[in-house]
Amino acid sequence: MTKPTYHPDPSFRSLYDAYTGPDSTGLHLTRHMVELTRQDPLLVVTGADFVLFPGSGEPPLVEGFRNSTRGFVELTAISHLGPAIAWIFRLRELGYAGWKEDAERLIERTVKVREINTASYWTNEVAVAAWAGYESKIVDLVDYTCEATIAFLSGCLADEGRMTFENLREVFLDPTKSSEVAVPIDDVMVATFALTFLDIGHRIIRWLRSRDFDWKKIMVLVSGRAGRPTAGLTWATNSNCHLLWRASQGQLPVENLHIAAHGPSFSVADAQDPARMTELEGQFREIFLHLRANIDLARRMFEGYPAFLKNIEEPPVIESATKILHAMPKLRSPDDRQTAITRLRFVMEDPTQQLANSVAHFVIDQLCDHDNRPEAVVIPGFTNITYPTSKRS
Repeated sequence: MTKPTYHPDPSFRSLYDAYTGPDSTGLHLTRHMVELTRQDPLLVVTGADFVLFPGSGEPPLVEGFRNSTRGFVELTAISHLGPAIAWIFRLRELGYAGWKEDAERLIERTVKVREINTASYWTNEVAVAAWAGYESKIVDLVDYTCEATIAFLSGCLADEGRMTFENLREVFLDPTKSSEVAVPIDDVMVATFALTFLDIGHRIIRWLRSRDFDWKKIMVLVSGRAGRPTAGLTWATNSNCHLLWRASQGQLPVENLHIAAHGPSFSVADAQDPARMTELEGQFREIFLHLRANIDLARRMFEGYPAFLKNIEEPPVIESATKILHAMPKLRSPDDRQTAITRLRFVMEDPTQQLANSVAHFVIDQLCDHDNRPEAVVIPGFTNITYPTSKRS
């Protein structure tokens, strides 16, 4: 006999909704707190932008830090060359019929990039302030990486016996014992990640500090997807948390920053629509104040019991015997190559990590230690490495 469909008694449902429903006490408290703080600034970090809602109905201020920023696509495209070849190898290994077309396409597009890679392009077209003075060396890095990629992958197409991961590591990614390889591509990946974040960190720190926040009171919400769907869900795995904390000179209380992975984000088109941004501001404020309400109530309801404190652990340091890590290791210096490349593995292998975390913390710390002067930052994989000089100008 089929059991009847279960439904709570309406009286229980009504009581349940009194606290959590559409017109509930909980919602009343949240919205009343929103009204009480309507004039206060709210800083929202999405997957691509920092957005300041100044309060009192003033329009938001937006500072982008990913795809829309100068140089991001260019250097990230070079960062991708090592993984792209690895993916092609894996496609072939798994019997994907189109792997050769993917390889030929990668070579063709790399050739075209090499043709337009000039100091003029990086100085006049990309024109990133944080890279001023580095343009010629960036040309060398890009030219070298493109040449190495074309030569290696063309050789593999001519002799498929070379398409093993052992050969990929020993000849292309990490040939540290080869006198014929000027710079391992692993080091190029570290350098391009670091250069990209040098610009992002420099601009965002400058933008944040120009706002003259009361860091001890400002509400900060990290909302929406941050890279991969599983990434950036905690303080330790979201590079923007460390960026904000260092930009505030350690004044931002950890309890004033919340990560809402399922919270709303917005598009470039939304940023141009005042009505849509007003609607989003209301949603962001409700999320933050709902979380704040629960924190405040817990402290009052359970005073005298042990309190919660968000733990920001000191990262581990790689030792000679280290084989496995459970947290991102600390990069001790820009020449700490073992840790720098381990961090590349870590951000790819740990789905909770943002890819930027491979270098972000180190670059942020250097910028903040040197008064946000990018020229003072020693860039891993770049500053102390000599790339073959390109013949292009």
